[in-house]
Amino acid sequence: MINPTFVSLPRPRTYEAGLEMAVEPIGDACIVRVKTAKLTYPVLSSFFEQVRAILEDGTRKLVLDLESVNYIDSETIGCLVDIHRLVSDLGGALRLSGLQRRVHTMLSMTGVDRFLDVYDVEAEALASLGWPRESSHRA
Repeated sequence: MINPTFVSLPRPRTYEAGLEMAVEPIGDACIVRVKTAKLTYPVLSSFFEQVRAILEDGTRKLVLDLESVNYIDSETIGCLVDIHRLVSDLGGALRLSGLQRRVHTMLSMTGVDRFLDVYDVEAEALASLGWPRESSHRA
């Protein structure tokens, strides 16, 4: 009788592609500019944890600039809903800005655009939070 030997093969580390984002505090607000084109399962855990850390540091007004994101999936929508719930539970406000047509369509098809505040441009999202873009720059 032959005893099979199982060898563990290295798994491809596609989920380590990484999340690219920039964070810009503006007074009591914060802009999170997501630079990753596909905001999907492989990076969502890191994305959520980084946003949570921003909120734990005291930020209550949050703009997620998704201009560079050209693809989301159902997991992403769930993550955005979780972020919305977290911000709301803390008494804060969440705004999304710069959505590409495909991303906006996904939010519309699922109905979450009814309670997630979506703005065409970052300046409008900031203004809705009481932060005109012009006043955010120091002389």
